Amino acid sequence: MAHQQGDDDVTADDPALASGYKPPAQKSVADIIKADSEDESLRKYKEALLGSALSGAVEVFPNDPRRVIVEKLVIVSPGRPDFELDLTVPAAELKKKVVVLKEDCHYQVKILFYVQREIVQGLKYFQKTYKSGIRVDNSTYMVGSYGPKAEMQSYTTAMEQAPSGMMSRGSYTVKSLFTDDDKHEHLKWEWKIEIKKDWD
Repeated sequence: MAHQQGDDDVTADDPALASGYKPPAQKSVADIIKADSEDESLRKYKEALLGSALSGAVEVFPNDPRRVIVEKLVIVSPGRPDFELDLTVPAAELKKKVVVLKEDCHYQVKILFYVQREIVQGLKYFQKTYKSGIRVDNSTYMVGSYGPKAEMQSYTTAMEQAPSGMMSRGSYTVKSLFTDDDKHEHLKWEWKIEIKKDWD
């Protein structure tokens, strides 16, 4: 599907799209297990990537056709309790959720998700931030490729710093998208951040 350039498209500024990057052909778990079975180092790599999938198909949610199920977004800030955003609730409910950050604080964004049935290649997390309708930040995070596992998997961004100063305080709208090399939109959601002088 062609991507329209504009603020409504969370992937509009994706550097991979701009460079004309083409992802490698998708291989099934069965194909990967069969290939080069005599190579010991490759076998160990497959075990690390695929884990329990080596012994059969992993279906964490058998009645859910999705390959990637995004469960939570967690804001991690040193010395503070983690703030968890349940991404399984309806989109309208997520829009009402507000994450409070103290100005100038350091924090990380952690995303928890399941991968089932097949490997997913080139997971990416896009985040566009708006204040009073004006885009003030655009971030792309290369999450990586993940094999199916019964356990929840996670990705954590590098440490970031909240803006500071009176002009930076206030309410921000964040538009987020979790996608992959094949442009499958695993989850698209909107939420809010409130920058305050203090945590309260």
